[in-house]
Amino acid sequence: MRGIHEQAPAGGTAADAARAYLDQRRDRYRIPDARHDLVPAGTTTGNGEETVRLQQRLRGVPVLGGQYIVRMENRDGRRTVTGTSGKYFTGLRTGTTDDIGAALAVERAVDAVLTDLDDRHWAGRPDVADTPERQLKGTDHGLVVLPRGSGVLTRHVTVEGAGTAGGEPVRREVYIDAHAGYPVLQYSGLQTFGAPRTATAPRTATGPRTATGPRTATGPRTAAAPAREPVPAVERGAGVRLDGTTVPLEVEYDGNSAQYVLRDRSRIPAPEWDDRVLATWDARGTQVDDASGQWPDGIREFGSPTPAFGADATEAGAVDAHWAAAQVYDYFRAEHGRDSLDGHGMSINSLLGVTQYGQPYLNAFWDGAKMVYGGGDAEYLPFSASLDVVGHEMTHGVIQHSANLVYAGQSGAMNEAIADYFGNTIEAAVKGTAADDPDAGLLGEGLCRTKGPRECAVRDLNDGRTTTGSFLGIDFLNDSGGVHLNSTIFGGALWDTRTELGADLADRVVYRALTQYLTPLDGFTEGRDAMLAAAKDLGVDTAGQKKLKRAFTAHGIVPGWELALGSDSELLFDRINTTTTNLGAGGGWWAASKSNEDGTEPYSVWAGRADGKGLPKLISPNDGRYHVRPATDGKTVVWQAQGPGGVDILARSLAGGPVRTLWHGRSAGSATGVDGDVVAFDYLNVGGRGGVVYLSLKDPANVVSIGGGTYHRSHGSSVSHGKVAYQDMRRVGLTAKYEWSTRVVDVATGEDREVQQSDGATSLGPTAVNGTHVFWLLAGEAEDGKTTLRRAALDGSEVVDLTPPSGPESLYAYDLTASEDSVTVGAYVPGAEISNATIPKLYQYAAGGTPGEPGARRGRVSCNRGGQTGAAAVGGSQVVWLDSTTGRTDVVTRARPTGRCG
Repeated sequence: MRGIHEQAPAGGTAADAARAYLDQRRDRYRIPDARHDLVPAGTTTGNGEETVRLQQRLRGVPVLGGQYIVRMENRDGRRTVTGTSGKYFTGLRTGTTDDIGAALAVERAVDAVLTDLDDRHWAGRPDVADTPERQLKGTDHGLVVLPRGSGVLTRHVTVEGAGTAGGEPVRREVYIDAHAGYPVLQYSGLQTFGAPRTATAPRTATGPRTATGPRTATGPRTAAAPAREPVPAVERGAGVRLDGTTVPLEVEYDGNSAQYVLRDRSRIPAPEWDDRVLATWDARGTQVDDASGQWPDGIREFGSPTPAFGADATEAGAVDAHWAAAQVYDYFRAEHGRDSLDGHGMSINSLLGVTQYGQPYLNAFWDGAKMVYGGGDAEYLPFSASLDVVGHEMTHGVIQHSANLVYAGQSGAMNEAIADYFGNTIEAAVKGTAADDPDAGLLGEGLCRTKGPRECAVRDLNDGRTTTGSFLGIDFLNDSGGVHLNSTIFGGALWDTRTELGADLADRVVYRALTQYLTPLDGFTEGRDAMLAAAKDLGVDTAGQKKLKRAFTAHGIVPGWELALGSDSELLFDRINTTTTNLGAGGGWWAASKSNEDGTEPYSVWAGRADGKGLPKLISPNDGRYHVRPATDGKTVVWQAQGPGGVDILARSLAGGPVRTLWHGRSAGSATGVDGDVVAFDYLNVGGRGGVVYLSLKDPANVVSIGGGTYHRSHGSSVSHGKVAYQDMRRVGLTAKYEWSTRVVDVATGEDREVQQSDGATSLGPTAVNGTHVFWLLAGEAEDGKTTLRRAALDGSEVVDLTPPSGPESLYAYDLTASEDSVTVGAYVPGAEISNATIPKLYQYAAGGTPGEPGARRGRVSCNRGGQTGAAAVGGSQVVWLDSTTGRTDVVTRARPTGRCG
């Protein structure tokens, strides 16, 4: 609400005045008790203005994204309210007492992340699975209400560690249902410059890590570094950037090390002896996950015997990082009156040169407290070498301490877009680049040693192509819901405003919208409205407002834009509102988990006919547990029921009848299968030690368990025609040697046959089996993460690769499903450019075909934009899958593949 000119109650702080004002106008704002339900979340001041952010709480529990903003003028202590905006969720009625506690929430959150990592990177390597680093650590942050419908009470847990064979750092924000203990939301807590490599391809195992002892989860540091003694004032030094230019540096003589260090106290105002600094740290050789969310041991600020820093600091990117961080600080201070990233003088720390298992880490990120930069390689310079990258990461800190846009989905894409915008803005200001320069919108164009700017750039805000018509709907476990993939839709609109309104005015509009209007869960349409409101506040005339609207309209950001996204598939079940679950299919039926329209209810299992006839039927009970990962053979539905006491494997006939409990355990993996009398599924013991169980539907006490221990683990199960296929890892006797193999069990006879043995350099993925063949995915030592779809007869003969490990026909496959006729894989297409092809798509092959012969490769199942996941084979060439094209998740199908897509 703009254009207000109403007196705020006198006395107290700005937050007191804001809440008292809202209390006086309950009929207008529909906030029953602002003094009790809204707590101060930060106040920014400047030029006689006060912007108060108020966090919504429900009976003392914070509400995710519930944030209200009151803007006031303060003239000699007399406050006048000029505007209000934000989100206050009025329909929340959920209780605020949890049933699981912090310890179980942490355990479930870690299990959820481990399951996801194993699904994408594949379990089975002992040198990966047994290292202490892989045992992810969770930190409980207490209760949080998710504002879905009447509200979902959760416990918020941050999960951190390495977790993958490739060493990519893991930091996930996970929300666990506080009654059933099921993960209802998770997204990345690392705000990276580029999409993480794990978001574009499964990682292969690259060899054992050296165990260094368990990590201690300490959370993000708010202080600069380990405490040190007071030291003399700043001195002026110098250094040479990687582009060859000499720049001044604020440095300090450190008596403890008897050298000059990259430590600047001149910029951040602080009381005498206060330890607020802008500092640049030497983290070369530090494992990247040891620098994420914690302060790594043993690092020191870059030092030099003289104030003139030499070649070592240049080559490490330290001169660039220290100089660039100062430029970014100066920009926000001079142009927007902001005192550091939080607006209150926080220290600014940059860690340089982190590695990934001794290999270059080619990315940069903001971890909630500091910037971390990879050191580059033969092609890429250290990631601090580009001012727009430094500006991007530091702007993430500004966003965190203002709108705090949740790093997932549309709000996360806006987070990335605004970080891109200010990163480029600052670089353009320092270089003197005109707003209409065609190269002004390039991000990271200065990172390459041999490639030109356009070939090197990660993104281009000025590409003129990205619109909501190219929006890529994707689940939160892939690029956190498309935060990088979709960022240039909003970022391009922002960049166009610089040409339309002029650089200075556009910068002020974006900053005001960020700090005074946007709230954590806003999407593109709310972002557009925030920019328009900020422009009016700044006196932009009618012509200028039309130009601003035109910039957003040109990128398709108009009310209701999501409704215009189309598809080539048949809808079977819409808006399932679930996460961390998949589909089942067989015998002409499908099975899926679904919540209610607003996502507040624990999930239930539904089933329906794959030809779309008739209505879906409810299969599971509504008992407060989360009923997930269903499988069906067209006669029976089997699924997992997850509650505070563990997980049950349940079964029910499609014809009706009672729900039967087949098995109970601590935790289950992602695979569930049923065929006739045989049920098979994966399970997890503590620490992610995977195993496979199969049992008789008629006699569930007849259980066979494989793996689940430290020295014998199994995963990736599938079942058909009385056969159970799985991947196996076991130690050979009491030696240090391990064997990896793909195996098939004949349940009737108990024969457990090795189909093929694998060497230790190969990661084994999920399996699928039909009446004649077993199929599986595997990945070798190649660092590009490409995989192979392999097939063998059930006796281990006739081994053939349906997809090659390299070349134009190779894929980054991560999942598969098979019928008697077809095998379908979920995969990415190799390619460096982030595009529609780099998110999950479905590819189909003839199950009995010969590679290279006509019809063996049937091509794409669907040309839909957006994520295609959770595929399940119905029969013949028909599959069902979870489709996110429209920004929601629906169950869809095609009877046959579409083949080629343009």
